[in-house]
Amino acid sequence: MKTALLVVDLQYDFMPGGALAVKGGDEVVPLINALMGNFDYTIASQDWHPERHVSFATTHGKIAGESIEIDGVKQELWPIHCVQNTHGASLVEELKKDPIDHYFRKGIDRETDSYSAFFDNGKKRETGLDAFLKEHEVTKLYIAGLTTDFCVKYSALDALELGYEVIVIADACRAVFDKKDALKEMQQAGAEIVTVNSLDLGLPHLLT
Repeated sequence: MKTALLVVDLQYDFMPGGALAVKGGDEVVPLINALMGNFDYTIASQDWHPERHVSFATTHGKIAGESIEIDGVKQELWPIHCVQNTHGASLVEELKKDPIDHYFRKGIDRETDSYSAFFDNGKKRETGLDAFLKEHEVTKLYIAGLTTDFCVKYSALDALELGYEVIVIADACRAVFDKKDALKEMQQAGAEIVTVNSLDLGLPHLLT
């Protein structure tokens, strides 16, 4: 059995002061840095949107926070964020890069959003993450990052459907809106919900 840590979307636009700031988003970076090196593989995902992406409220002349339906799929509308090749789409400088074995970008199709690190929201396009994990015989996937109620949740649910054992490190994630319902949904689907300190990784400096 091989393990992997999936680090979800630690990008500038999701940090405090960013275009789609997540409260406390920066607080998970040192935790995730400390977790790295304790798994067979470490993988990072990035939102990587073209201009006028379907998820941007301005694309539809609407206000962020509204939602619409596209091809039968609910689409939340967000501020412009993580546009390809911009500073906001970059992984934060503080995140250790050397332990990261592979990067997977999502939301690259202008017409389809992608919360999950595995598929777009319509399940029409794969990112290659599943193929990578299977090629490297990974069966146990730990997930941390941003955000608990969107990209972490949908990545976890897809991983479970694909047959992986999924462990969500709750205190190494932050939510846009509601973490409790998201954690409950993941747990009911079969994910194990843990904290950094409950993992036997020999990290006493994280016990404070």
